[in-house]
Amino acid sequence: MEQKQMYKNLGISEEVYEFGEKILRNLEGRFQEIDKISEYNQLKVIKAMQDNRVGEAHFAATTGYGYNDMGRETLEKIYADCFHTEAALVRPQITCGTHALAVALSANLRPGDELLSPVGKPYDTLEEVIGIRDSIGSLKEYGVTYAQVDLLEDGGFDYEGIRNAINERTKLVTIQRSKGYQTRPTLSVERIGELITFIKQIKPDIICMVDNCYGEFVEEREPSDVGADMIVGSLIKNPGGGLAPIGGYICGTKQCVEQCAYRLSAPGLGQEVGANLGILPAFYQGFFLAPTVVAGALKGAIFAANLYETLGFSVVPNGTESRHDIIQAVTFGTPEGVIAFCKGIQAAAPVDSYVTPEPWDMPGYDAPVIMAAGAFVQGSSIELSADGPIKPPYAVYFQGGLTWYHAKLGILMSLQKLIEEGIVTL
Repeated sequence: MEQKQMYKNLGISEEVYEFGEKILRNLEGRFQEIDKISEYNQLKVIKAMQDNRVGEAHFAATTGYGYNDMGRETLEKIYADCFHTEAALVRPQITCGTHALAVALSANLRPGDELLSPVGKPYDTLEEVIGIRDSIGSLKEYGVTYAQVDLLEDGGFDYEGIRNAINERTKLVTIQRSKGYQTRPTLSVERIGELITFIKQIKPDIICMVDNCYGEFVEEREPSDVGADMIVGSLIKNPGGGLAPIGGYICGTKQCVEQCAYRLSAPGLGQEVGANLGILPAFYQGFFLAPTVVAGALKGAIFAANLYETLGFSVVPNGTESRHDIIQAVTFGTPEGVIAFCKGIQAAAPVDSYVTPEPWDMPGYDAPVIMAAGAFVQGSSIELSADGPIKPPYAVYFQGGLTWYHAKLGILMSLQKLIEEGIVTL
């Protein structure tokens, strides 16, 4: 009764609370599966830290050039060990996931090369990086061409189309694991491995890069375990564990990562420069916490899927499908539904809960976007957040939650707002 009262104090009606509890009674088995994967990944991280003899000295701040930064170098060895790659680049100088991907692409492509996406249109912000939408400094401006093969209607790979698209100029294949602002299925590590194997059989020297954003630690394996030459992500998503205040990573073959380091800094400098400015403790501890934080976010996503599916909304993934990232898409079909949902997520936040999110013209997007995130780190989508473009099919994308209990509150509050707006009735 005291717990129910606490939810009531936060604005959750008894009707909404009881509806949520009814949904949760059927999810105990799913949650246990998530905890098992989280335990495995937690042990994997600890082993990598122990194998690399992490000590207090690794947390020391460096400034200026950052030469001989022992903590930075050791952290990159930990990432490489965890993701089973030859090398890693983990830097606060990488400002976001889009920046990490732009570095990886521009570092490994040259004028006359062709970039291929065999999984359809990439995430919106990459369109300007590639030059699908014209932008200053795009790959297109530097003479890199782009080809795309859409997924089949059932979400499968168009293998024949991919075979026909690969040519002598195809240098790099980019595979987006998560769905982005689409309602297609997220790709499992197994499916990514099958796709990479197929591509390498056609042209073995193609570089296969996986945009791993939102997918780290969701499964026991990562795309680098199934043939990816590079995996790329943001530290204010899964691997930062909610503590990293900025940063990104690129893990992969020694040659690919070396190319990326020269692009990030300058030719001749590579990985030797880049001061940590005192934020390494957050990077280390965030990575340590990441498997547990990801588990909480996954539970929230599964709860959201089952709750909104029960109410008759289209959800991707559905309530019973296996999970391969932390994002949950819910299609409302109207702008009002998307906006009300985001209002609920914002109202459940520990930071800026009194703010009302509104759609706005964000850089890098072709439609107004609404974002709800009362986060400790600006834009941190491993924290409880929801966003979506205000355009058909009017779907919202929910992710994050540093704890399962916060994710639960956010979902209940989103439903509360939808009821108050007259969009949903129980």
